[in-house]
Amino acid sequence: MDASLIISNFLNPPVLFFFLGMTAVLVKSDLEIPAPIPKLFSLYLLLAIGFKGGVELTKSGINQEVLFTLLAAMVMASLVPVYTYFILKIKLGVYDAAAIAATYGSISAVTFITASAFLTELGIDFDGFMVAALALMESPAIIVGLILVNLFTINDDREFAWSEVLREAFLNSSVFLLVGSLIIGALTGEHGEEVLAPFTQGLFYGVLTFFLLDMGIVAAKRIRELQKTGTFLISFAILIPILNAGLGILIARVIGMPQGDALLFSVLCASASYIAVPAAMRMTVPEANPSLYVSTALAVTFPFNIIVGIPLYLYGIELLWS
Repeated sequence: MDASLIISNFLNPPVLFFFLGMTAVLVKSDLEIPAPIPKLFSLYLLLAIGFKGGVELTKSGINQEVLFTLLAAMVMASLVPVYTYFILKIKLGVYDAAAIAATYGSISAVTFITASAFLTELGIDFDGFMVAALALMESPAIIVGLILVNLFTINDDREFAWSEVLREAFLNSSVFLLVGSLIIGALTGEHGEEVLAPFTQGLFYGVLTFFLLDMGIVAAKRIRELQKTGTFLISFAILIPILNAGLGILIARVIGMPQGDALLFSVLCASASYIAVPAAMRMTVPEANPSLYVSTALAVTFPFNIIVGIPLYLYGIELLWS
């Protein structure tokens, strides 16, 4: 593997600020981001990436390539929770295995945005409609995770309020804002892009940098919780993203995606949700331990992907495409 890819990714300002946040916790600095601000930054990033994706979708139109990509995204979002559940069942109970499986079937929007910034830094083109794949992969994993709980528990008294489950899966704030921004971007097109450019483009990397600083602080705090889980979950949180990315790369090759799109698709397959799915699991599967599914996604998989995973997946794509 070309070490320059890792160095290039590592030396991106947002990634370096992620490390700064982790370092602040490790050296016991009192650095912290006030609670409402990270939520605001998260909403901004979803709005900006969704709007830009909608504009690009208007430019490219709906064609066979777009449809195949979106179908592949939904298939992976539904398939990953199934096989990861059975892997996790080796060591964990039904509730924890299903919650973690759903977490890894869903996606991390910030990992996707970081990969987009990495491609931009390298001058590799990618299609804006990949944001539509991001939007479609958020919810199916939640539903599959809850189906797994229903199938493999013998507690007859347990009941799911499916209306609430579906509401949480499709109308939670991140999915709603992302899809809504995508639609608005598609409706307004290039005119909307021009009007909002100072907001959605000029501020984007600054907000991403500040958000990753906060993510570094949060991730470092979560690492301590993983000390109780042993090596199994830590190994899972590193190896499963590689497996999922590998499957994503093979699918991308079969479909004929260009390299930039293939990287974003593989990153979506490899990432894990630490916002939408944990919120849904807390409501619908209270028996699952949140420290397991939040910590693995945020403290291990997220840093692994943005530091090593993204350049590693691009290296694999370059080998296969050549």
